[in-house]
Amino acid sequence: MKKLFDLDFSHFKGDLFGGITAGIVALPLALAFGVQSGLGPSAGLYGAMFIAFFAALFGGTNTQISGPTAPMTAVSMLIVAGMVAANDGDVAKALPSILVVFLLAGLIQIGLGVAGIGKYIKYIPYPVVSGFMTAIGVIILVTQILPAIGYYPKEDIEYVNQFKPQAKEVILENILKEEAGEEILLIRHFEETIKRAPEISTIAIEKESKTLAGAATSGVIGALKILPRAIQNIKWLELLIALSTIIIIYGFKRITTAVPSTLVALFLVSVVCVIAKVDYYPIEEIPSGFPLPQLSMFSDMTFSSIQPYIVTAFLLSLLGAIDSLLTSIVADNMTKTKHKPNKELIGQGIGNSIAAIFGGLPGAGATIRTVVNINAGGKTRISGMIAGILLLVVLLLLGPIASKIPAAVLAGILITVGIGVMDYKGIKAIPHMPKEEVAIMLTVLVIASFYDLIAAVGIGLVIASLIFMKKIGDLTAKESDVKSLIEEVEWDDEKRFPKNLKEEVFIKHIEGPLFFGSTSDFQQIAMQIPETASNVVIRMDRVPYMDQSGLYAMEDILVDLAAAGTKILLCKLREQPRYMMEKIDIIPDLIPKDQIFDNFDDCLNWIKENVKDEYPKD
Repeated sequence: MKKLFDLDFSHFKGDLFGGITAGIVALPLALAFGVQSGLGPSAGLYGAMFIAFFAALFGGTNTQISGPTAPMTAVSMLIVAGMVAANDGDVAKALPSILVVFLLAGLIQIGLGVAGIGKYIKYIPYPVVSGFMTAIGVIILVTQILPAIGYYPKEDIEYVNQFKPQAKEVILENILKEEAGEEILLIRHFEETIKRAPEISTIAIEKESKTLAGAATSGVIGALKILPRAIQNIKWLELLIALSTIIIIYGFKRITTAVPSTLVALFLVSVVCVIAKVDYYPIEEIPSGFPLPQLSMFSDMTFSSIQPYIVTAFLLSLLGAIDSLLTSIVADNMTKTKHKPNKELIGQGIGNSIAAIFGGLPGAGATIRTVVNINAGGKTRISGMIAGILLLVVLLLLGPIASKIPAAVLAGILITVGIGVMDYKGIKAIPHMPKEEVAIMLTVLVIASFYDLIAAVGIGLVIASLIFMKKIGDLTAKESDVKSLIEEVEWDDEKRFPKNLKEEVFIKHIEGPLFFGSTSDFQQIAMQIPETASNVVIRMDRVPYMDQSGLYAMEDILVDLAAAGTKILLCKLREQPRYMMEKIDIIPDLIPKDQIFDNFDDCLNWIKENVKDEYPKD
């Protein structure tokens, strides 16, 4: 069939089934990721809807299905938690800044694609990715224990009351900061502060106490700290709902994989809870109707509120790029096609940017959804667009019904996601991996799980880069043959060198790149030169490359030799090293051009004409 707007409709039937199936798989995950992020199920649904459609329309992988993923949601959760805490626990107040960060991440992705960075993503070391993915699994598992057992710290009145003294301090501190900013606060009097004292009301203290309680129990460390108290206040019904969900997800897969087990679990457990009229904890209400653009993100946003999260936005965009391109490789292997990495990044960036404008979570290419799409017959970008349209239909027709889903069901779904996202291949390989790579993976895992995802990736990349440079340095240094005087063996063309001039002329061979890994050996040259030698021939026939470290090491040696009155002869200097030496005037300041030779024969002729035998043998 013909192509319309560069869309291939010749496989429409397969794309239709693939898109519908992938959309069905995406639905429960979208709701769950939305809840996990802290923005609610609707944010997950909006993200899945817009990213699936626009990433497919503009992307570079025909069968890719995109939407919120576990890694992207884990980072988004940190952004949401930080910004909500900075806005007195008010999600609505923090939302404009949150969405601006998500939008910035999408725009950065577009920039990465335009700049052609897509082809370099594959160079991120596997131990960093492995440690990061396993940490994502740990974070999801630990943080979902609390909702799975029905414990919500903000609703534990006794626990929240512990934060009231601190809440009063925070409110008062905020008032003082506002006055200081307005130049009202003076050292001698606090009249304005006294006037605003009624602001420290019981309601305000209660609200701030809940914010502090939520912040204290966020993340892995917070969840582990409150876990003993949570277990004492366990709600057995919520635990039963979560366990039932997990059992159905894993059990139904053994019966058939034709129908997504997560959807079956979501439907069955939710229906039973509604029919039985049990007192369960539902998810937040999902608004019905087409989502409206959140234009307040542009009017209410301040640069100071998003400045601390610019680096996080960059990490979010980079993580989405890695996630998407890895999924693209999986799709290529299954379909025997080749994706366009930079176009894919642009498509993902557009999808994430549009999702942010409509209040959706950021996402990336999702491996499971992509595989489901391919297996169901999806072959072109139309399948991803259909998945997005299906989620829109669900939103418009089933929003109020979906709002009755138990929160514990989504906690159960997320627990299975956390178990599945861990890199078991990397974990099993630990006994057989080099110690350095194990150290990188474990470092990233621990820092990401218990401290900060961004710091973990940064530290992991730095350590991996240093280890890589050390290994390459050692390897190349072995090939860079800078031997001691005793180990020197004359080359074939040196066998005709006049024996009577061997005391006056010292010949030094350098083989391989002269760079930071070999400079320490090279610096020993000056110490190897015999006292009788008034001329030094440095043979650079086999030096293809010299970096800045090697260049300055060379300069130091040549300066010392010149200061001692030693003549320096360079033999067969190659293009790149010569360029480097000319840039800092080693040539001609230290070595005149007439002392640089294209071959050893010319050098030998110069020696015969200019060097006298100072130590004749009797």
